[in-house]
Amino acid sequence: MIELFKHLIDLDFEWIVNEYQNAIYIVLFCVIFIETGLVIMPFLPGDSLLFTAGLFAAPSLTGEPGVLNIGLLLSLLVIAAILGDNLNYWIGRRLGLGVFNWKINGRQLVKKEYLEKTELFFDKNGTKAIIMARFVPLVRTFTPFAAGVGKMNYRRFFTFDVIGGFLWIFSLTLAGYFLGNVSWIKENIEKVCLGIIFISVLPMLISFLKSKFAKKNV
Repeated sequence: MIELFKHLIDLDFEWIVNEYQNAIYIVLFCVIFIETGLVIMPFLPGDSLLFTAGLFAAPSLTGEPGVLNIGLLLSLLVIAAILGDNLNYWIGRRLGLGVFNWKINGRQLVKKEYLEKTELFFDKNGTKAIIMARFVPLVRTFTPFAAGVGKMNYRRFFTFDVIGGFLWIFSLTLAGYFLGNVSWIKENIEKVCLGIIFISVLPMLISFLKSKFAKKNV
């Protein structure tokens, strides 16, 4: 399990495919479900994992099918993203802020600062934050939890969550799929994934810098 986790973080799909073969679909389903569904696991790869999965689903230049089936991949990952968010919503609604009292060896399992950042994101963007948050690491995991803590109307949450889930999974996975035959991208997967991660966290970085400069000007 530890070895699998290491290869997931490294986005080493070749190793995962060789080791797990068709069970890779279960592995990817679980990663997306856990990242979106468990508030204690916000650090799992999301955007870069979707893009890389799309790359491995892309057909070769000779027309041979990709390692992964794009239709099955999209279907499973959309379901995982929606189920994960809904689990997270109900964790927030049922347990509330009590999760911040969970500790292991005296250390908090869930950092309250992440929730505070998510609440600021909500205040700035309103209900559409549920859709936008899908594309922002950390905020993506804490948004459904915050919606549950705030007891947002479930039907309203679910509607925006489904839209966001489809947009997130389809846009990043299909981006990898359609760019899968670009030789430079195939040869520089790590650089491309780092670029995706940087673009994903850029809004948070800009927001952090703005708040820092605002404090200095006060």
